[in-house]
Amino acid sequence: MCKACNYTIHGAQHHFGWDNSFAPVVRAEPGSTILFHCNDSSAGQLGPSSTVADVVNLDFGKINPVSGPIYIEGAEPGDAVKVTIESFAPRAFDGSGFGWTANIPGFGLLADQFTEPALKVWKYDPATMEPALWSDVARVPLKPFAGTIGNALAEPGLHSVVPPRRVGGNLDIRDLNAGTTLYLPVEVAGALFSVGDTHAAQGDGEVCGTAIESPMDVVLTLDLVKGTNLKTPRFTTPGPVTRHLDAKGYEVTTGIGPDLMSASRDAVANMIDFLCASRGMAAVDAYMLVSTCGDLRISEIVDMPNWVVSFYFPRCVFE
Repeated sequence: MCKACNYTIHGAQHHFGWDNSFAPVVRAEPGSTILFHCNDSSAGQLGPSSTVADVVNLDFGKINPVSGPIYIEGAEPGDAVKVTIESFAPRAFDGSGFGWTANIPGFGLLADQFTEPALKVWKYDPATMEPALWSDVARVPLKPFAGTIGNALAEPGLHSVVPPRRVGGNLDIRDLNAGTTLYLPVEVAGALFSVGDTHAAQGDGEVCGTAIESPMDVVLTLDLVKGTNLKTPRFTTPGPVTRHLDAKGYEVTTGIGPDLMSASRDAVANMIDFLCASRGMAAVDAYMLVSTCGDLRISEIVDMPNWVVSFYFPRCVFE
């Protein structure tokens, strides 16, 4: 319970996709602090006892539910919603935090190489937020954030929640964690803000298509900045953004070529090969693990005709 919150948005108050005709669940004054009970990205289709069979049977019409929408009084096209991200609290199941990572056939950066479904179910301490165990030899540091956060589009009709949008949406930026301030363009009266797709941890790139997908309670303060005319979201972080992974250094692989997507695929595939050879991991397990904590970075994009993409895997996961 959030004693400082002006409103609570319950888990049932969610929607799928963006549509500016959706009725708001709350009309809030600028400056309101709101508690959102966010569902995981499967909308509860995957749980602590799920198996690979549940991945096969996922209903993709119920993917990435977002809580809301919130009508912010006075918001007009050309304004920006200022989102102060206050806190994340994992939803406990039998005393443990719960999350899942899956390889979903047809989805992810290397979907053509990993065609079979796979599932990793995670447990972690929601009080201490100690790193989550992958196995007895690996643990992933946690950094909760909301993968999907945004406003309604000006265009009428229902729009998929899967692609990121100029007004936010499925951004999957792991640095949108507690303490960060996010600014989102407004395209319709009231903004119609929604949030969901909460993660316990994710690497930059979310390369297998899923992170540690975890239901959480999220507290946000929504304010209004008039006349900013933002073209796309921007945000400010309160401090360093990789400290939770930096302690032991990194293993790094690269992809080099004239196409950034191909170079990204090569960098990730090379890391999977490295982990299989050095750690004896199954390839699909390495693919899911690196999605939760490894970072894709553009290292060089000026030396024509080839660019360099690097994939950083934190050594602290194994040490």
